[in-house]
Amino acid sequence: MHALDRIEALFAEHGDVFYDGARHEAVTALQHALQCAQLAECARAPAALVAAALLHDIGHFAAALPDAVDDGHEQRAVPFLATAFPPAVVEPIRLHVAAKRCLVAMDAAYAATLSPASVHSLTLQGGPMSAADCAAFRQLPFAEDALQLRRWDDAAKLPGRRTPSLRYYLALLAEVGLGASTEDPGQGSCTTRS
Repeated sequence: MHALDRIEALFAEHGDVFYDGARHEAVTALQHALQCAQLAECARAPAALVAAALLHDIGHFAAALPDAVDDGHEQRAVPFLATAFPPAVVEPIRLHVAAKRCLVAMDAAYAATLSPASVHSLTLQGGPMSAADCAAFRQLPFAEDALQLRRWDDAAKLPGRRTPSLRYYLALLAEVGLGASTEDPGQGSCTTRS
């Protein structure tokens, strides 16, 4: 199955579950993904980072992914995604949990914005990074993109927010996929914010 077909099928099968799996967050996995992508697009992020925003939590669907690794959700989808997308898409996804740990350590105001579910998962993910770990993290390729993705991730939890459809973003994924054109598809979804 082609990667885009697989992604569409994964969202069709798992997208209607609550984002955190337990109704602590008031949006579904698909709503969260679409909101995150929309926030990236409205911030005029490059198309690859918009794609990363859409796909950042697809590792939660790992049981249905070929070659998924048994690690945190940010790692699980990497083998699958790396076959279809360049590092500019895959690496911010791989780093977005570490980015949360770094942001909490660097920015008390950011830490105060985390939902109770995000605070709980932060504990499970190792808590805030040390200053040395933050400095090392920020030297990694795509770390700054992961930090920005993380901020959109935490903001993409608004019930009832209007977004473009998954099909709209699947077209963007086709454009940024390996071997595809790297042209920016535009900023069309920002007009749908409510």
